Amino acid sequence: MPVVQRPQPRPGVLAIDPYVPGESAAPGVARVFKLSSNETPLGPSPRAIAAYHTAAERLADYPDGAATALRGAIGRAFGLDPDRIVCGSGSDDLLHLIAAGYLRDGDEAIHTTHAFLIYPIAILAAGAKPIVAPEKNHTADVDAMLAAVSEGTKIVFLANPNNPTGTYVPFDEVKRLHRGLPPDVLLVLDAAYAEYVRRNDYEAGIELVATSENVVMCRTFSKIYGLAALRLGWLYGPAHMVDVLNRIRGPFNVNSAAMAAGVAAINDAAHVETARAHNEKWLAWLIDEIRQVGLEVTPSIANFVLIHFPQSKGRI
Repeated sequence: MPVVQRPQPRPGVLAIDPYVPGESAAPGVARVFKLSSNETPLGPSPRAIAAYHTAAERLADYPDGAATALRGAIGRAFGLDPDRIVCGSGSDDLLHLIAAGYLRDGDEAIHTTHAFLIYPIAILAAGAKPIVAPEKNHTADVDAMLAAVSEGTKIVFLANPNNPTGTYVPFDEVKRLHRGLPPDVLLVLDAAYAEYVRRNDYEAGIELVATSENVVMCRTFSKIYGLAALRLGWLYGPAHMVDVLNRIRGPFNVNSAAMAAGVAAINDAAHVETARAHNEKWLAWLIDEIRQVGLEVTPSIANFVLIHFPQSKGRI
């Protein structure tokens, strides 16, 4: 048979397994909270909802491509220079931008065994090769990650806390990982669940970004802020890296409603604290209840748990 001539995707694209989101419906249930997507049962701040509705009055206007108000609000909330902040359509958008900006065909990028599934997707889409570093007890292993570094390594992705295991790497270990990397290797700290963490040995990565030229921290409004439907994320990085990402991102990659809701949400500290306290209470309760029925649970510091179901048939 003759060979059909047609456009071909770049190498690596067809090796991507499409991302499968959490289930959105259940028979006989009117409202579903997707635990597999870590959705907050409290929803967003009422202020964020009001800001979203106000934004509807100007849907014919293009959004502020620089996300000036949102970057300013984030900067004030965390004590950061807004000029070193980039906003995106969810942190997924930012992770893809990082891969597109810093990976070339044939490069390597490291992530751990049970890391966020977007990492290998973004790596393969950029024409690079994902390198999987083994974990210990479903936790990122710094020694294994450093052992995986080669001359081809350009990026190391670390979700901290990790999705979907709920485990974390103490900040001293994160700093040890950074010290062990060559200066031309980018360390991406994905801190999507940082707001839920109440551990003295944890840091999201702001300090490391502020004092380094090869570290970037990603955050999201999808989790504790409850704005998953609007797709809103941000990163804090070195000025040279921010310049690169601003050159390749879409000129209007964040919509006006998302930015308005994000500003209102980050300014409602009381709502965030309520969500944090709610999670702390019910996370402990849920882990105890699951263990009482004989199932193993990986200890979590986020807003979800990893349950280990038995392999033998008929037990669950």
